[in-house]
Amino acid sequence: MSQTYDVIVIGAGIVGLALARSHAVRGRSVLVVDREDRTVGATIRNFGLVWPVGQPPGTRFERARQSAQIWNELAVEAGVEIHATGSLTLAHSDLELRVLREFAAAFGKGIEVLWPEEAGRLSPAVRTEKLVGALFSPHEHTVNPRTAPAAIIRWLSERAAVQFRFGLVATRVEPGAVTFADGTRAEADQIFVCSGPDLRTLFPRELAAAGVTVCKLQMLRTAPQPPGWKLGPALCAGLTLAHYDAFALCPSLTELKQHFAQARVEEMHWGVHVLVSQNGDGGLTLGDTHEYGATHDPFQREAIDRLVLAYLEEFARIPERSIAEHWTGYYPKLAGKSELVLTPMPGVTLVNALGGAGMTMSFGLAEEIAAVGAPLS
Repeated sequence: MSQTYDVIVIGAGIVGLALARSHAVRGRSVLVVDREDRTVGATIRNFGLVWPVGQPPGTRFERARQSAQIWNELAVEAGVEIHATGSLTLAHSDLELRVLREFAAAFGKGIEVLWPEEAGRLSPAVRTEKLVGALFSPHEHTVNPRTAPAAIIRWLSERAAVQFRFGLVATRVEPGAVTFADGTRAEADQIFVCSGPDLRTLFPRELAAAGVTVCKLQMLRTAPQPPGWKLGPALCAGLTLAHYDAFALCPSLTELKQHFAQARVEEMHWGVHVLVSQNGDGGLTLGDTHEYGATHDPFQREAIDRLVLAYLEEFARIPERSIAEHWTGYYPKLAGKSELVLTPMPGVTLVNALGGAGMTMSFGLAEEIAAVGAPLS
């Protein structure tokens, strides 16, 4: 027996939830299926940062800002925990500061360079003794990634009549229909496959041909900070400039990367760039690192965590330093691209490889896809 919907979404991570929302609010019937019993992948293993400042100006930045707007709507409608924090990128050398000034001048959008004492007033964690300046962006938000998916699922179920089936593996996708491991089948005019780092179950040849790989990262979380202590803006420092595409517009970035290649050999090898966010119970989420490949070993490397904590110590002063949790995360990445939107057969679309920016980009991208009523080219 088959059930019929307008849209089927495979994968209940943030990409799948965003697509379900965008289609449901347009009056389409939606089924979301996921092989796990609940959302447990990259969607809950991240900083919870909606990070427009990391996206290049133009389409990607505006997509990120639209995502932030939708997150704020979900805070009202679905009870998602969200904080408009902004962000501070801290500079500790004249070269880093030069990149920040080039970025602010070219980017605009209310982004400005601050003196060290101004940055220190925005966050009690900022070490000002060696600081030469900071970039402040007002656009960033922090959501609680551990509670947001459940809140969105509940809202989609109750208010938008989206149906969810967890613990169900999709084994075959064809135009107009999905077959599941338990022998059931569902039909839909549009099917979206958002299977995250699982690159082998559905459309493995297409994903491999596109060049999608998997990034492994290590992250940490402190115990709750003292009552009343607030981080304020999300924090990062110079290594972040070498990580996000937005800073590629800065003429001095090449020189800075060359400097890091000599002065930060281990950090560059393991893709260390340190972000700090605060949500939930008051603990700080710290990380992260980047290893790329089709298959990763299952072990965390303590030496990499030490690199993260040592770099953090250079720019942030944190009252409660004890680490309550360590974990690894995995997300798909497509080199040189911000996402993969691919149509391997009529009515079937792969939406994947948002490259660690799922919280930032998913809702905006889903709106673009749903608004045209067909996959983007």
